[in-house]
Amino acid sequence: MRTSAVSIDATVGGRLLRREQVLAWEDRRIGKAARRIGVPVPTAGDIEVRREALLHAKLELGGERLVERLGRDLRISGPLARAQAAVSSHRRVSVARLAVTGGRADDFVAWFREQTVQSNEPAMLRVCPDHFVIRTDADGRQEVIETTGGSPLTAAFLVDYTDSDGLVTPAHPDYPHQIAGTAKDIRSGRSIGGVRHQFRDIPGGFEAFLTVEFPLPTMPVMVSGHRWHLACEFSNWIEAALG
Repeated sequence: MRTSAVSIDATVGGRLLRREQVLAWEDRRIGKAARRIGVPVPTAGDIEVRREALLHAKLELGGERLVERLGRDLRISGPLARAQAAVSSHRRVSVARLAVTGGRADDFVAWFREQTVQSNEPAMLRVCPDHFVIRTDADGRQEVIETTGGSPLTAAFLVDYTDSDGLVTPAHPDYPHQIAGTAKDIRSGRSIGGVRHQFRDIPGGFEAFLTVEFPLPTMPVMVSGHRWHLACEFSNWIEAALG
């Protein structure tokens, strides 16, 4: 699966983005995420150095201390998500597409699933500044604490990759490789959204069709902002997988 010539183009809201534009978004988010959890990172310089500094700070704090530092956000975002999901079963969707030169879709999906099953926190946290806790429990559910791309609050939820029945996004027949699951409220277990990420091979590489579902009352600016989050995390995951 390794290649010496990997390139990734993202399409967000019909706009084609160069890799450098997605990295610039990530660079800006590093400082915001560091301030959110009260840790120092280099204020300028190489993005890889800043990315690793933030990752090291998160791992050094550990999940429980991160939860403490994000407590105010979580006390607000949890009840808000439950209330939004109770209003309507309809969803808003956040979509980003990636075109990848090099590698195969099935290899990437297998790599991602392996990192999830192993609960590889460095691999999960490194890829986006707004990831704070991502770990898989003994039942295979993934606990996620993150700031979605356009939200002012950090949220906590579970992703159950064994359950995709509640998703409104259909599986596309042209994309045979899927990463799909329902997002559930940690306290109540109620469905509050979900993910359906779809992949297919193309000549010279593969495409990713990335979709996150939010409760219908979620503000559109928050949903559209999450497209950058998707482009950031999956571009970094793909580069890590392709080595």
